[in-house]
Amino acid sequence: MKLGARAVYVAFADESLKVAFDKLKTGRFEDRKTYELLDRAIDDLKKDPLIGIKIPMNVWPKYYVRKYGIDNLRKYDLPNGWRLIYTLKGDSVQIVAVVLEWFASHKEYAKCFGYKVS
Repeated sequence: MKLGARAVYVAFADESLKVAFDKLKTGRFEDRKTYELLDRAIDDLKKDPLIGIKIPMNVWPKYYVRKYGIDNLRKYDLPNGWRLIYTLKGDSVQIVAVVLEWFASHKEYAKCFGYKVS
């Protein structure tokens, strides 16, 4: 996909995340459904990497900043309260949406981002 004059790609932050994603494809029924949701989200990111909601810097997990050196963070809402977390990298030639993590519940997401959950 191209955004303006720039090509758009989606990548995983590290190989273990890519392996976990690929394993979902041949897992249990629930895993395969998760794979389908994530795969659809990846397709959407390829079409429009800005589709996700920008997450304010004051709630970024310090872990993401240390490990990935992010300067932006976005979330893509999936069905059933799931979240896909990604950052954008790019230059004048390309934009890469880098998948950092996905959460199976709003509770997991809230815990990672320091939100209070009742």
